[in-house]
Amino acid sequence: MDIATTRRRPRLAQSVIDALKKQIESGALAVGDRLPTEPQLEAQFDVSRTVIREAIAELRAAGLVTPVQGKGMFVTESASATILTPTEIQSIPQTLEMIEFRIAVETEAAAIAAYRRSAQQEADIRTANQFLKSQVDAGEATIEADFAFHQAIAKAANNRHFVDALDRFGARSIPRSQFPTLPDAESRDYLQKVIGEHERILEAISEQDPEAARQAMRAHLTGSQKRYRQLAR
Repeated sequence: MDIATTRRRPRLAQSVIDALKKQIESGALAVGDRLPTEPQLEAQFDVSRTVIREAIAELRAAGLVTPVQGKGMFVTESASATILTPTEIQSIPQTLEMIEFRIAVETEAAAIAAYRRSAQQEADIRTANQFLKSQVDAGEATIEADFAFHQAIAKAANNRHFVDALDRFGARSIPRSQFPTLPDAESRDYLQKVIGEHERILEAISEQDPEAARQAMRAHLTGSQKRYRQLAR
């Protein structure tokens, strides 16, 4: 097997996993339903049997499906709960460390931005949040837009070390980028809450109130911290 094939297979398996999870979450595959057979899944997704078996193995490890001898693979009761893949579970400690780091850095960046920002930098922060809103309204991906908002605040602090700290990790510092299977990872209700928290940070920066900016950013990030701590339980 060549390197290209090795690299391609996990991505193919992940696309099958994501598609089947969406069917389970939407109810198209309900609790107790039998998954299509391996040949049917091969035809449906136009992939090899090896890819299908890898995808089913991960769904099984996540508790979403279970085999019944002689009958096939069935959607389990636990599929109605929030189930993470093994990869997502392994990423929880790193995600919490990242949020902790961001709390330490970004609360002060927001406070400094509140008194150092220029009119143009304030406008850039506002534009970034408007872009996030437009992405939510259009049902498009929001992780890059979310990161751009935080990046604009770091730039408004006018200290290159804040910018360097965020740029080092990029959009993967946005926690939900590591948890694509969370049901509410891109839900409108959750993202509207994020936008509201961003607006409070923006308002404090606009009013040049460092303490309010610090507290608004801390509330935003600690809320995320609590959310991902719950996943670890």
